Amino acid sequence: MRGWERAVVPDRLVGKVPLKLFKIGEVMAATGISRQTIHDYTVGGFIEEEERTPAGHRLYAEWVFERLARIRSLQIKGFSLKQIKQLIDEEKI
Repeated sequence: MRGWERAVVPDRLVGKVPLKLFKIGEVMAATGISRQTIHDYTVGGFIEEEERTPAGHRLYAEWVFERLARIRSLQIKGFSLKQIKQLIDEEKI
């Protein structure tokens, strides 16, 4: 059994469709984005961790993959991280 499969479901999620959660290494492998960048995006509020394992590992939901792809796409188009953050805060992406 993998660590994310043993994560405790918080009360706010009880009765809702269970999320598939991914460790940061899995997010890195799927996106090609470094651990440090994912951590920076988490601290900066671009993405959010859903939970932590009992060992303290961050777990991310599937929606993070789409968000990271969108961030990268906007960067390629010339948007600054500040502009991207404003879009996220306004819930436009």
